[in-house]
Amino acid sequence: MISVNYRDSRPLYEQIKESIIKLIMTNSLSENEQLPSVRELAVELAINSNTIQRAYRELENEGYIYKISGKGTFVSPQEHFRPNTEELYTNFKEAAAKLLFSGEDAKTLKNEIDRIEKEVLQND
Repeated sequence: MISVNYRDSRPLYEQIKESIIKLIMTNSLSENEQLPSVRELAVELAINSNTIQRAYRELENEGYIYKISGKGTFVSPQEHFRPNTEELYTNFKEAAAKLLFSGEDAKTLKNEIDRIEKEVLQND
């Protein structure tokens, strides 16, 4: 389910984008599955269609989705994904540093990465 949180400091388009990526990663949205139209999702979430359009445009630029003119927007095959790895690594490093600063030990973080890897590979 695609959702937004108005109390979240992140822009709505980023929340929508991340929500769709999570649905893809968990196989809740599968390869070549059609996404709601921009208009449908805008009505469902009660937000401006330009916000949805921006999220879809960024997802398309990163290879998560593709459009077929006159047919709609669909989830891309995984080999087409081109996430912004630089941004992801920056976020990862910041989160890991905060956890280590808060008292978590490196072994716990490594175990969590291993658990996430198993989850992600299980979904393949």
